[in-house]
Amino acid sequence: MPGSSPPPDGNRALVGRAEVVRLLGAEAERAAGGEFRLVELTGDPGAGKTRLLGETAGAALRHGLTVLRGRGTEYENDVPLSLAVDALDDQVDRRAEQVRAALDAESARLLADVFPSLSDGGPGQGPAATGTGLNRYRLHRAVRLLLEALADPGGLAVLLDDVHWADEGSVELLSHLARHAPRGPILLAVTYRTRQAGPRLTAALADAAPGLRTRIQVAPLTLQEAGEFLGPSVGARRRRALYEASGGNPLYLEALARSAPAGATSAESAAPADADDGLLPGAVREALAAELAALPDGARLAAQAAATLGDEFEPGMVAVAAPTTEAEALAALDELVVRDVVRCAPAPGRFRFRHPVVRHLAYASSGAGWRVAAHARVAAALDERDAPTVTRARHIARSARFGDLLAVGVLVEAARATAYQSPATAAQWLRTALDLLPEKPGGTAEAPAPDRLSLLVELARLQGVGGRLVQGRDTALEVLRLLPPDAWAQRARAARFCAILERLLNRQAEGRALLRAELGRVPPEHQADAVPLHLQLIGDSLIRADYPAAAEQLDRLAAVLARSGGTAGGAGAAPDDWVPLVTLRLGHAYGSGDLDAARDLAGRAERLTEEATDAELAPWLESLSFLCWIDAMMGRLPQAVRMVERSLAIANATGQSYLSPWMLTAQAFTYGRTGRLAEAVDRAEDAVDAARLLGSDECVALALAVKSLLVRWTGDHPAALALADEAIRHAGGRREWWARLGVVGRGLALVGLDEVDTGGAEVLAACDAFVSPLLERSCLLVCCEAMADAEAERGRAGAAAGWADRAAAVPGGGTGSGHAVLARAHADQEADPAAAVGGAVRAAELFEATGERLYAARAWLRAGTAHARCGEKAAARTELARAAEVFGVCGALGLHARTVREQRRLGVRAGRTAARADGRLSRREAEVAELVRQGFSNQRIAERLFLSPRTVETHVAHVFAKLGVSSRAAVAGKLAGAGSPEGAGSPEGAGP
Repeated sequence: MPGSSPPPDGNRALVGRAEVVRLLGAEAERAAGGEFRLVELTGDPGAGKTRLLGETAGAALRHGLTVLRGRGTEYENDVPLSLAVDALDDQVDRRAEQVRAALDAESARLLADVFPSLSDGGPGQGPAATGTGLNRYRLHRAVRLLLEALADPGGLAVLLDDVHWADEGSVELLSHLARHAPRGPILLAVTYRTRQAGPRLTAALADAAPGLRTRIQVAPLTLQEAGEFLGPSVGARRRRALYEASGGNPLYLEALARSAPAGATSAESAAPADADDGLLPGAVREALAAELAALPDGARLAAQAAATLGDEFEPGMVAVAAPTTEAEALAALDELVVRDVVRCAPAPGRFRFRHPVVRHLAYASSGAGWRVAAHARVAAALDERDAPTVTRARHIARSARFGDLLAVGVLVEAARATAYQSPATAAQWLRTALDLLPEKPGGTAEAPAPDRLSLLVELARLQGVGGRLVQGRDTALEVLRLLPPDAWAQRARAARFCAILERLLNRQAEGRALLRAELGRVPPEHQADAVPLHLQLIGDSLIRADYPAAAEQLDRLAAVLARSGGTAGGAGAAPDDWVPLVTLRLGHAYGSGDLDAARDLAGRAERLTEEATDAELAPWLESLSFLCWIDAMMGRLPQAVRMVERSLAIANATGQSYLSPWMLTAQAFTYGRTGRLAEAVDRAEDAVDAARLLGSDECVALALAVKSLLVRWTGDHPAALALADEAIRHAGGRREWWARLGVVGRGLALVGLDEVDTGGAEVLAACDAFVSPLLERSCLLVCCEAMADAEAERGRAGAAAGWADRAAAVPGGGTGSGHAVLARAHADQEADPAAAVGGAVRAAELFEATGERLYAARAWLRAGTAHARCGEKAAARTELARAAEVFGVCGALGLHARTVREQRRLGVRAGRTAARADGRLSRREAEVAELVRQGFSNQRIAERLFLSPRTVETHVAHVFAKLGVSSRAAVAGKLAGAGSPEGAGSPEGAGP
């Protein structure tokens, strides 16, 4: 909640934290100056983290930042994005109109499901309606944009306390914000207990760039500081005893100082020994327990009732939980306030415990049976108030009886309501519902019994997309165990899904063994039901480049389909016209080098998919992901774009978003080949985010490798190298084509950094020295062309010719391949420039025919330099001008700069781009530049300004060229320094 001053965190003066307070003030000042800052305050319970967060709030306010606060709570960590909602909801509600105006339509729609005040009240599908999905990375991005909007104009400080109790969705959001720092004056400060922070939280915070992150370990007080904390009324001997017992922890010092001398507490008054899970020293635990035990009966009952409710609570619900009258509850709360067990909360009429440890012990001090009854009373009261399902579910999960189908229904509803924002949280609700569900429930009209197997399948998918791959695999195995032995079709689908999760866990051998074992159990008359098992085995063989095994399995599947009368799982099509079979045959033909057959099969697959409905394609979506990739690899780019966009839509609509990282990476790969670099990098980043959420090293490695290759085009070779290195780490030495792609990215990035020999060796290794290479042919050809160009630029014609020879030996690498022809043109540049001209022009024609604009421009660049060597300056200028324009428009800044240098050698002085000669931004370019500064992608800029994405690409390229920058972050820096977007490209700072 926003505030004009930090709320009080106790009455004592702050002791022993002067250096930390100074550091926090410096971080607030840096944030107010326009930087994003991430501050972590970590330490043991009671170390003073919350108090220091209050000091952070004060420093932020002094620097003009709006302060928003939220906190995690121990028993309420099952509400998705609860930290963001707690911190931001009031401010979003207050500034809803302004925020909506600052957001693009998609972000506003996504956020409306989390912050209802952002809903425009019009028709439209909320994100929950799109099914469970890994595309929640879009929601995370929308929250980042929301923070940027809230930070305008004066800056923002978001202070999150006790994030060790954060829900899964909030941890994922923190990970996103750490990796994709919001732009603008934003301070994000978090506190957490060092020993209770799970690996996901610590990994999420560690993802931040080192320069943006400050971690402060809140240390214990010294003996001298402890004396100052306790005050002069505590003698030296007792002060030392308290210090030794507390370890210098302020909370422990205070608790022990409140208590009677050590040993005066009775065993009966102490909380159970395991009440704090070993976090508190025994003496401290006994002291706090004694404080609670000393309360009057009514006050102690109210404290126990309040502990069941939440971080903040109202008197009426305390009366419900106790149970007692509201007047008695108010009187008891008065007593608790006097004794400083609870304090008034910032919200009027609400209270909270003075410290989470006190609440924890109050909750633990009540009887287990009493807690069940209290939660049941609260759940019933919330039902009468028509409270949100998730709020009710939290209490139902702690109180429902086995076999209570109404409770099961609420939990299932809560799971489905939270599935989009946090599938891991939804999986917890569903698991609880299944634990309450009898094996053979007897449903009623009022509470129909859900199908246990259906819920288990739903749970496995939720666990999978929530990044709990092992749990999802185990649930899928549970489905297999529960299915009847003769439920062949259902068993095949369950085994296939289990094998998919095994693959994502890098356990491909176990997945294959499961598929083969299940297939071996299917009798001949039911082989048609086992088609999903065949398809998964074929796909696995293709990914491993085991083409003989894939051919054998394809023949076996075709025979199964033929015997079953030409149908597969209700497909109702002859084998030769069945989309999954045709697609996998295409993958085999292309991978094994039978390109004529591949072209025929690609045409047939295109026709069949266009004729099929989404519902017909949905069951076989994983097979279709091959089609997205192979179309792109074969240069069938328009078909690839259509197929991948359709496949992503089907995946999200049908809950198969565990496939989306592969598809998003294919989309990035395709956009890159068409020259849509900005969109391609955006999609690659989407793929990385989705893959991280899924928790699959394979998907992360592939997405990072493709992003590295795309970033290389922009000329940012250090960034490309870093991405490739991370991809290689995730690949873990695997011998599959996707693992090789990271090594390709590393090699080509090194070449871009002028380490040609080292880079060339890496590329050659990635291509397995062209002896049974795992990489597919188009990637091999790209490597050959890039290395031939690099060697030719060094004047090493022999080495360039060697790479051209390798390209010619790749299947399909003859005169019909633009890459092979261009590689030979590079090699001919020195000795036979006339031949280089002819080869480059021919390569450009081939690339233009397939829509590969950037490669066509590379060919024009080579044609230009070869013309110049022949003394044909006019022709050279023409070819170089064509290349420069495409590189500029696409954002290939390194190649654009290289082309400009060649133009200058020919006396051309105005070769920047098609931009205005005076270097100033036009009004439209200024609009685009400002949205780039705010973090909008090209696609979102297009939606906001009602332009085509291609037009936005052009404007962004012109902005880069005019401002003399090579990244979107640098645009923000230029605009901040210039004061006005329109004047940013002009030395005088004047508008057009």
